[in-house]
Amino acid sequence: MRLIPTRVHAMMDFTVGVLLIAAPWIFQYADESSAAKWISIAAGVAMLGLSAITDYEGGMLARLIPMPIHLSTDPVLGVFLAVSPWLFGFADRGVNAWLPFLLIGLAEIESAAMTDPQPERRRAQSRQAHRAA
Repeated sequence: MRLIPTRVHAMMDFTVGVLLIAAPWIFQYADESSAAKWISIAAGVAMLGLSAITDYEGGMLARLIPMPIHLSTDPVLGVFLAVSPWLFGFADRGVNAWLPFLLIGLAEIESAAMTDPQPERRRAQSRQAHRAA
């Protein structure tokens, strides 16, 4: 069921992007594993960049990426984040190093599955066109 409107998804994208960039310091793994630190920062920057050019309410720079494409990249990023502690060998650095990756990754997968792929603005235009016809 697609319960999350794209406007809310956009807010979540920007919040999680910033969280990923700040996570090494928030969860105190910045010094423990450079892989964890740089994966988190790169994923956050990628998420912010993609969000800024997606064709939805959060597309601030340009609206180049259609929402269905955006929603297909979210689970890929989610799986990557969820497995990265084991894939890149920092799962043994402590719960503070691997749990944020797992939880954010799973949340990315879930949010993509629950987001309506049609931005609100397009839905409103479609309703107007339908009424006019």
